[in-house]
Amino acid sequence: MIEFRNVSKQYNTDSYALRDVSFTIAKGELVFLAGPSGAGKSTLLKMLAAMERPSSGEVLVNGQDIGRIRPSAVPSLRRNLGLIFQQQRLLNDRSILANVMLPLLVTGASHREAASRARAALDKVGLAERAEAQPLSLSGGEQQRVSIARAIVNRPQLILADEPTANLDRASANRVLDALRAFHSVGVTCIISSHDEQMLDAAARVIHLNQGQLEDAA
Repeated sequence: MIEFRNVSKQYNTDSYALRDVSFTIAKGELVFLAGPSGAGKSTLLKMLAAMERPSSGEVLVNGQDIGRIRPSAVPSLRRNLGLIFQQQRLLNDRSILANVMLPLLVTGASHREAASRARAALDKVGLAERAEAQPLSLSGGEQQRVSIARAIVNRPQLILADEPTANLDRASANRVLDALRAFHSVGVTCIISSHDEQMLDAAARVIHLNQGQLEDAA
């Protein structure tokens, strides 16, 4: 499903975010990205979402070269992606249900369909009973689970999660990871960057980056 072919990303003449990175990820895999801050994990995820483009090499998703797609094709690409970041970017002036509905409404779904699918997504992350709550009334872990519900409401083929458990206590981190594993169990490809050693120790596959280079892909 995903292939990086000799991918480099250079922001200036002295600094590489990624250098000559190559690997493949099959459809339906759950893969963790590991490495210290500045290793290139976030840059790699942003390339898959067409938020960054490689300086050289190819980034392929389902055979499509993401680094060369037209700007007009990016919204269509992102409809098949679920994006989860450390900062949840929830809208604090509306309910969590309304937050989760938003990706559907902007793509033309009816209000009724959007509400139904958003409630189903919240149920999957264990927050159905909090649908009418405001984001600021939720804990950090609950807010992160709302961001997961928002990411999967479009039924994406691929979930990209950048440090989704950062700054959460262990119980909250485990609930977030359980939610991601639940989507993986029904065939969704998941790529998760993390510093969490406990999480990485339990992972079936980890891609290690250091200073923009691939160390190994166990």
